Amino acid sequence: MIGFILWIIMGLVVGAVAGFVMRSNYPWYIDLLLGVLGSALGGWLTSIFLGVDLTTGFNLTTFLVATVGAIILIALSRLVFRGRSAL
Repeated sequence: MIGFILWIIMGLVVGAVAGFVMRSNYPWYIDLLLGVLGSALGGWLTSIFLGVDLTTGFNLTTFLVATVGAIILIALSRLVFRGRSAL
């Protein structure tokens, strides 16, 4: 249970960082949502392609993987929702 809460908190932080890096013009809550989902995406892709389980907690590696996942998700959402609001 604690791991899940930390995962959500890290996703919120990652969403803020990814929104800043990508100069997202989405509302703050969309950046945070994309950060949480991007964290899951980054962890999932890393486990598939590298065979590494990154559910060990909060460290620099998990933060970077989650940030890259959130950046990918923001880029994809820009492609899908070009010219209109995401939500």
